[in-house]
Amino acid sequence: HVQLVESGGGLVQPGGSLRLSCAASGNTLTSSCMAWFRQVPGKEREGVATINSAEFISYVDSVKGRFTISKDNAKNTLYLQMNSLKPEDTAMYYCAARLGAYCSLRSSDFPYWGQGTQVTVS
Repeated sequence: HVQLVESGGGLVQPGGSLRLSCAASGNTLTSSCMAWFRQVPGKEREGVATINSAEFISYVDSVKGRFTISKDNAKNTLYLQMNSLKPEDTAMYYCAARLGAYCSLRSSDFPYWGQGTQVTVS
């Protein structure tokens, strides 16, 4: 069973930075596609960034050049460095995992989810 626990959210001014962390159980990071999603009330969950076991990375266009996804396999931790934050980045951010090499930005492809961490840019 995969367990994911996010941390690092908070309130930040526009233009500021935050780093989110996601602690994963076992060796999830070395055998999975890991992803960050975000969701605001009333809207569908949006894929933000993915990284697979070979460290192939993809981003949604709206965060390219501002967000960086990374992972530390030794610490079993996934990160999302968020710079130049905008009010429209305000959302609940979720870490997700999908066993295997296949990655996508579709929430329906991910069976394992953390509880989320709130990011507010204001």
